[in-house]
Amino acid sequence: MEKLKPTLKNMTLVLVGVAVVVGFILAYVNHVTEGPIAEKAKATLAQGIKDVMKVDGIQVTKEDTVKTNVDGKDLTYIVHETSDKSGKPVGAAVESTTTGFGGDLKVLVGFDHDGKITGYTILESSETPGLGAKAEKWFQSTADGGKGGKSCVIGLSPKDGELKVSKDGGQVDAITASTITSRAFLKAINEAYAAYCKQNTDGTSGASKQENKKG
Repeated sequence: MEKLKPTLKNMTLVLVGVAVVVGFILAYVNHVTEGPIAEKAKATLAQGIKDVMKVDGIQVTKEDTVKTNVDGKDLTYIVHETSDKSGKPVGAAVESTTTGFGGDLKVLVGFDHDGKITGYTILESSETPGLGAKAEKWFQSTADGGKGGKSCVIGLSPKDGELKVSKDGGQVDAITASTITSRAFLKAINEAYAAYCKQNTDGTSGASKQENKKG
C-alpha cells in the first residue's frame, strides 16, 4: 500500500479524522458518566437538606426557583420548602452561590419559620481544599472552642441585620487569615435569606403561607 504523501491536504484529513474519533469518544464517556454524576449530586443535595434542617423525617414538599438581581447581576436560587414527618412545615433549605477567593462557593442554608439559621453545608467550592474544609466547620461552632468566640452562625437570623465579619463591624468572627472567604460565605447566607423571603408571600421573614393562613 502506497504511503500517503505528507501534503497539507493529507495532514488536514488526518487531523479531522482524529478530531472526529476523539469527539465520539468524549461524547460516549459523557453519556456514560452523566447519569451517575446526576444521581450523586441528587443524593448529596438530599443528605444536605437533612443535615441543615436538623428535623427527623424531613421531607421536601416544594421546590421554587427564585431570581434576584444583586449588584447588577442576575442570580438564581433554589428554595426547598420542607416539612417534618407529620407534614408540618418547618422552614426551607436554600441553595446559594457566590464568589469567594478562589472561585464559586455554593452553600445550602437551612432557615426555620423565624428566619433563624438551622444549619448549612457547602455543596461546591472552588476555594483551596484547606479553606473549603475550614469554612465547612468554622461557622458551625465557636472558633476558640467555646471560649467567647463569635464564629457560629447557627441560630442567627439575617432578619435582625445583614451578617458581616467583625472586621466590617459585624458579629461574626472571620476564618483566621481568610477574610475574603468568610465575607463570601456570609454573603451567600444573606442572599439565601433574601431569596427565602422573596419566595414567601409576606416578604419580610421566614414565616410563610402557613402563618398567613392563620391570620
